Amino acid sequence: MTLPLVVGVDGSDCSLQAVDWAADEAARHDVPLRLVYASMWERYESGVPGTGEERPSERVLAEHIVASAADRAARRAPDVKVTTDILPEDPVDALLHEGNNACLVVTGSRGRGELKGLLLGSVGLAVAGRSYCPVVVVRGDPAGLAGTHERILLGAGGPASGGAAARFAFREAAVRGCPVDVVRAWRRPTVDAPAQKGGEPQASALFDELLRGPAADYPDVRVRIVTAEGPAHRILVHRSAAADLVVLGARRRHGHRGLQLGRVVHAVLHQADCPVAVVPQTG
Repeated sequence: MTLPLVVGVDGSDCSLQAVDWAADEAARHDVPLRLVYASMWERYESGVPGTGEERPSERVLAEHIVASAADRAARRAPDVKVTTDILPEDPVDALLHEGNNACLVVTGSRGRGELKGLLLGSVGLAVAGRSYCPVVVVRGDPAGLAGTHERILLGAGGPASGGAAARFAFREAAVRGCPVDVVRAWRRPTVDAPAQKGGEPQASALFDELLRGPAADYPDVRVRIVTAEGPAHRILVHRSAAADLVVLGARRRHGHRGLQLGRVVHAVLHQADCPVAVVPQTG
């Protein structure tokens, strides 16, 4: 069975951007698209008096939102099968549950009713931090959203946290026919700090271990290795302005519910100029 690509919709402008991006992505990978609206409206409106013929106002709004989103997706990707659902659940819990049977979960950067000054809404951050499947938060400038740069940016962590992310990045590059920039940041030691062991040979060995499997599976994908001095989050945010997707790995914390996103992933999710994929490392 082909797993669908799930996108959360709520009628906001950011949600519509997520629908457009998700429709294009579903078409690239030839997978179904599932649009999900989730809200706890039943908890708040179940006690409102009315006749049996009436439906809660939130339900009417939800039906309009998903119908409009489905029409938008069908016009953008006419060959993609589109289904919809309206769930009386917390949006985060609903998308996490949907992600258990999805190839990818997509959210907008902010939802309906969230403050415009927020760089990233609470739903996108929570889903990215707790999902068992890859999550893409759709954000960025028009060029990054449209995918006109034709370049995937992979933040190179170690194989323990970045192996699944590397495979995800190569697969994206393969279906898009574009190269992957693999970026690793390094910090110059202070005068009093001990010299780092391994140096450049150690970095080369890390790249070899991280990329060996994905490169063998996708031999036609062009790869450019980039090492840059400075904080990793600043380098990735800066380079996201010339990328169509930033891919980052996240490690699941033992004994905790969720992923260990860390400072780099948080910063890129809040500030990148293109969509960001957070890929959990399992096993």
